[in-house]
Amino acid sequence: MPVKQIPGHEIHFTGEPAEAYREQPLAFKWPRSLMHYHTYGLLSPFFEGLKLGILRATKCPTKGCETGLWLPPRADCPDCHARMDWVDLKNPVIGEVFTFTHVEYPGHGIELSYPYYQIDVKIPGCCTVMKGYLVRGTARIGMKVRAGFRTEAPTNTIFDLFWESAE
Repeated sequence: MPVKQIPGHEIHFTGEPAEAYREQPLAFKWPRSLMHYHTYGLLSPFFEGLKLGILRATKCPTKGCETGLWLPPRADCPDCHARMDWVDLKNPVIGEVFTFTHVEYPGHGIELSYPYYQIDVKIPGCCTVMKGYLVRGTARIGMKVRAGFRTEAPTNTIFDLFWESAE
């Protein structure tokens, strides 16, 4: 029997936004139980893009390597170790639910209201599958979803990217 989302229940971020303390490379204070300074390093363009409502992937410039886009992005090609090139995906980014799980209780450190659906999204042109969460509704395999972005009061984390039904 499929698990149903609570009617009228929308998933939302429950934590505190991470405050940037350095712009290049992008670095943040991590306001959790222990103060932790963290940098996104060479993956900073991905997180900067989320704040702007842009989904950025990487692509290997080397002939003979994987020709698809990598999302989540990689700083270096896992095959030839070349530095990857950045590619902005055209909005709206539409993907398809590849698989999903219904999360009743995510445990410590996941700052989303619950229950929610964690989904894996196959995006045309990508050689990888992107993980995320469905902001509302009930997930199903093959469901068309559209990328959404938390551009106002961004959290400066992966939670700034969410997915919603495109059907």
